[in-house]
Amino acid sequence: MKKFFLLPAFLLLTLTSFSQNVFSLFGKANTFFDLLAADKSVEAHAYFSEEGKTKVTAENLKQFWANMEGRMGKVKAIDATGSKNQGEFYAVTVSGEFQYDKQDFILLFDKTEKLVGMHLPPKAISYRAPGYADSTLYKEKSTYIEWPGHQLAAIVTTPKDGNSFPIVVLVHGSGPNDMDETIGPNKPFKDIAAGLAVNGIASVRYVKRTVIYPQEFGKAYTVKEEVLDDALQAIALAKKVEGVDTKQIYVLGHSLGGMLAPRIATMAPDLKGIILAAAPARTLSDIIIEQNKYMVAQSKDTTAAMQKNLADAIAEIEKTKITKLGKMKPDSILLGLPASYWVDLNSSNQVDIAKKLKQRIFVIQGGYDFQVPETDFNLWNDALSGNSNVTLKLYPEYNHLFSQQEAKGNMMQYQKPGNVEQRVIEDLSNWIKEL
Repeated sequence: MKKFFLLPAFLLLTLTSFSQNVFSLFGKANTFFDLLAADKSVEAHAYFSEEGKTKVTAENLKQFWANMEGRMGKVKAIDATGSKNQGEFYAVTVSGEFQYDKQDFILLFDKTEKLVGMHLPPKAISYRAPGYADSTLYKEKSTYIEWPGHQLAAIVTTPKDGNSFPIVVLVHGSGPNDMDETIGPNKPFKDIAAGLAVNGIASVRYVKRTVIYPQEFGKAYTVKEEVLDDALQAIALAKKVEGVDTKQIYVLGHSLGGMLAPRIATMAPDLKGIILAAAPARTLSDIIIEQNKYMVAQSKDTTAAMQKNLADAIAEIEKTKITKLGKMKPDSILLGLPASYWVDLNSSNQVDIAKKLKQRIFVIQGGYDFQVPETDFNLWNDALSGNSNVTLKLYPEYNHLFSQQEAKGNMMQYQKPGNVEQRVIEDLSNWIKEL
């Protein structure tokens, strides 16, 4: 799911190639962060292009910086340290040293030397495969999900021995995601694919369309374009995998993917079942509000200024709770996403859809998940526990990525290597194999 609304994903514009003045951009990058640190978010906001300003406000920047310092302490030093061409943009790396930790930032500039995007790159810690990933027991094949004018890289993972095996299509959370759903050194989809294959179950995972074709998401769109269409293509691919039992096809949706899995099941009625992994039972707007409240509580900043920032942020999020466009244009931006997206998402109730499904449903949730909390699991449980086709499982000490933790924590948790726990793999495998 999108991690924290105050850092929205910027949809990049298509521009002609250009040459940048590196020293000028370094100066702009440094000044931008100097202004944030000096609590001059309005002045910092002026560094964005007109398009960029529609995606993020000065108040968003102020809240973002307050949360950075809440988690990492006051900034000690910050300086532009590297640069490179990134398509038709120029990326400047800015290295920050705070009281408690270090953090790099990537600023994207356009040909007019205006900011069009900003993100926090993961720290360079290598992925480590889980102990259960015995590569002698499975094989992987690179392929593509294709339709006219589009091609998404995919990997099919199958058991080395046997045939007539089940297969699971893995559907990502929100935002741009690679096929492994990589975050920091963690690759939960890669873990799940290996774990299932060791237990005789195949899988399909693929790169999300928003990674390969970001230019298609600069206008009005919905989850149909972001998630649903490609999930259906992946299901079609799964049916063609040699050795697969076409009566045993499942979808595992994580986070937003889990929220949409019931919709996918209605569009692919021949699915045997769906797995809702850390799936919101409430609206995305409600989830984002709770995330913001949690992050502010984590910062331990009880000042009136912080409480006002939170109240202002919540007021902005509340604007996304629309079910009709009215006089609003479909491509009007609300919290970094078009109005059409919010209307579509808010007009579909995933819990009500799931109640009516005949396919098998497995709901799994981590108790230490601070993105989609136990509240949502309880809502799923209240609505579905009486249905004979539904199984629910809560893992009290697992997080959003289903790795074991000592506490609920925050986003820094994802910068430490971890794997989907073997217990989850075993539970998924046993559930899929049940007659």
